[in-house]
Amino acid sequence: MIEATEATIATRPSIDAIRNGLSSRRKAQSRLKAYGLAAIIFAITMLGVLLFSIITASSGAWTQTQVRLQFAPFESVEAAREANVRTLVNEAIVAKLPAADNPAQTRTYQQILSNGAQYLVRDAIESGDVAVTSPFEIWVPVSDSYEQLYEGVIDPAAPENRRPLNDFQVGAFQTLQQSGDVRSVLDWGLITNADSRFPELAGLKGAIFGSFYLLVVCFLISVPVGLGAAVYLEEFAPKNRFTDFIEININNLAAVPSIVFGLLGLALFLGFFGLPRSAPLVGGMVLALMTLPTIIITSRSALKAVPPSIRDGARGVGASEMQVIWHHVLPLALPGIMTGVIIGLAQALGETAPLLLIGMNAFLTSEPGGVMDASTALPTQIFIWFDSPERGFVARTSAAICVLLVFLAMMNAAAIFFRRRFERSW
Repeated sequence: MIEATEATIATRPSIDAIRNGLSSRRKAQSRLKAYGLAAIIFAITMLGVLLFSIITASSGAWTQTQVRLQFAPFESVEAAREANVRTLVNEAIVAKLPAADNPAQTRTYQQILSNGAQYLVRDAIESGDVAVTSPFEIWVPVSDSYEQLYEGVIDPAAPENRRPLNDFQVGAFQTLQQSGDVRSVLDWGLITNADSRFPELAGLKGAIFGSFYLLVVCFLISVPVGLGAAVYLEEFAPKNRFTDFIEININNLAAVPSIVFGLLGLALFLGFFGLPRSAPLVGGMVLALMTLPTIIITSRSALKAVPPSIRDGARGVGASEMQVIWHHVLPLALPGIMTGVIIGLAQALGETAPLLLIGMNAFLTSEPGGVMDASTALPTQIFIWFDSPERGFVARTSAAICVLLVFLAMMNAAAIFFRRRFERSW
């Protein structure tokens, strides 16, 4: 007996061994925490670098460089409206610079101004914003190259063969700067203007309207269909191989590349039904097909999270199945459903590939008037500007990405708000 006891004591781990084991566990736990913290810091750092690079690259798009033009008075408003505005603008810019030695220098002076300058002057005269019967002045935008020169993108000290403006052009613009006729102002045209061939005039108004119509169509189709499918599969559908097959395919559709849905929309909505290309109606239906699996899956998860006791209690007081679902289950599942819907719409807002396949990358100089009008969207507008050869569209592209990120952040913030606002605990 004594020998057995001594053998048992000898086989027990010593206190030092236990302490060493605990120390090893603590070290392993500390390393795991350090790895997790390092991963989070790395992710936040990369996100910060990404945002910083985008915001920095977009800085030039938020301002507009303008030149002051001075005009002589007209005898009457009618005479001003009948005047040749292009000639007035050209004469006004030439008058501010040293006398030209030849027609080529005169054209160089005129090219300082944006091609849209004459239309801005015409609109100011016709709207009555300026008193044309006395000397008046109007600030108009400069062309893209001179705007880059003013913002420092083009270095005037660089060799002449390595910049788009020669020494004479740089000297002419510097003359305007020295006379105080150049300024930089906040460019609201980035939001209020539609697309343009000229970077200094291009804006996102058409793309914003197009994205709005897209999301409206997508919401009206995907939410009722997705929610109805989720309610049926979770509350009414029998559990058999057929419903299992449907569930598996819904989960698979959520992982299908978005371009496949674009091909489906191209073949079905455009090829078979003959709907117009570039229309937000077609784009919204394609995006609705793409977001349906996400909405169905999240809605089913929200319905499944409602305790069975809620259903049993409602049935116990005599509620019908529709009353149980409509008055008890859906209100409790609403936060999760709304979160899934908003996340699905946010995903649709950022999709580009399916919209390119149905032609929503056309060059349009006006915003759409409805869901059947040709339109672009924010992602496709970013693609169009990124593919443009003009240097000024680089800043415009980054600015459009910033606008898209703001909308996505707002939608995700709305999802968090509604979830916390309507969430209930039991």
